[in-house]
Amino acid sequence: MTESLLREEVQAWLMSLNKDPIFKILLKNSNLTKVQAETFLIDILAEKIANKKLVYEEKAKLRLIKSGVSRGAFNRTLAQARKNIIKSIYTVILLGYLGIFDDPRLEPYIEIASKIKTYTEKYREIWETGKIGEDQIKFLQVLQSEIEKSLSNLSRARALSGKM
Repeated sequence: MTESLLREEVQAWLMSLNKDPIFKILLKNSNLTKVQAETFLIDILAEKIANKKLVYEEKAKLRLIKSGVSRGAFNRTLAQARKNIIKSIYTVILLGYLGIFDDPRLEPYIEIASKIKTYTEKYREIWETGKIGEDQIKFLQVLQSEIEKSLSNLSRARALSGKM
């Protein structure tokens, strides 16, 4: 795959992701900035798309900024993203260690994670098979709407208080 074609494909995917309402809500409420998420996704997924090993200089050129960014800027942003992801994972591990996952106030978060998994599996199935029926589209639209509404409600600080 040529560098130009790879850049187009990666950037088209990133732009479509930035239009995804579920992604927007999740990103807004995550520990990552938009730039950190973009940089991390490029680091993780660009090599899969290219089907070859890429150096950081090549990855830096895949950013949505027209000229890309310097390798140093890419690496600094990637380090920040990785640090934030690791902290998030440790937070989840800490909650498990403390037995917090058994608290009924976390059930809505676990339910929404399950709905998101169902949504992505169905979406991937449709994408891979190319079979898009009206029923499938309606199912995805309804599920997407439910997910968006639930995520918006759960992103409020009061969501964990049990007094929504």
